[in-house]
Amino acid sequence: MKKKIKIEYTLAPASSTILWNAISTPSGLSRWFADNVTRLNKTFMFKWGKTETREAEITNFRTESFIRFHWKDDEPRTYFELKIYYNELTTDLSLEVTDFAEPGEEDDVINLWDSQIEVLKRTCGI
Repeated sequence: MKKKIKIEYTLAPASSTILWNAISTPSGLSRWFADNVTRLNKTFMFKWGKTETREAEITNFRTESFIRFHWKDDEPRTYFELKIYYNELTTDLSLEVTDFAEPGEEDDVINLWDSQIEVLKRTCGI
């Protein structure tokens, strides 16, 4: 059974609109998460390289707040979620990533997200 992992990244300074578009649209996700992303209704097709393709369905979202995807080929109760938080005190935005990892692979999943978020920061000018 996979274990839930939550990781928080401070993204300062950042625009919530730019960040929301980067995490919720095919063109935004294609800039940092996958090589190519397309969408048909609630299903997103993520493509890496020439051969690896995975489908994920949006299971929940709130505009400019969070988006949750479920990989269609994964365990039923797993998902990955990208959630935006605004800190009124510091005026910083944070991105919380929730994902699931096989036992013993938690560090690998965290390292993968760390590298992907670095790409997100560069593409959003953060």
